[in-house]
Amino acid sequence: MERAALDVALGLLARRPHFREELRRKLAARGYDESAVAEALARVAELGYLDDAALAAHEAERLRERRGLGRAGIAAELARKGAGPAEVDGALAGGDAGSELEAARAVGRRWLAGRRPDAAALARHLDRKGYAGHVIFRVLRELIPDAPGDPGAG
Repeated sequence: MERAALDVALGLLARRPHFREELRRKLAARGYDESAVAEALARVAELGYLDDAALAAHEAERLRERRGLGRAGIAAELARKGAGPAEVDGALAGGDAGSELEAARAVGRRWLAGRRPDAAALARHLDRKGYAGHVIFRVLRELIPDAPGDPGAG
């Protein structure tokens, strides 16, 4: 049975990269027992097809660029997909406060295009995307000049 689990794992990895935990869940959902799953995961790792750290870094960049997610949003999505805490931390380590702010500005500008300025709605949107409160307040001040100020800035 472990050969069949390995074949399924390789087929899944041929379609797209997977996190180890994500692949484990998929194999278990297909009815493979724990030992067959463990053997299949060990073999695909041995073959070099599992690299959670590299995949987390790639996914973090994709989530930042394509979905406009902030640090918290990226962390939540990576964890949901099966990245471990160390991989999530490593993927987020490369970003700096300036790039986070610029990304939030870009998300805010896109969201405001064609809408009337609504500070509360924009704040909720940025919060759902996973941006930190101080970043949200700064973007609001820049994009909606009459928006309420940061209560912690005084």
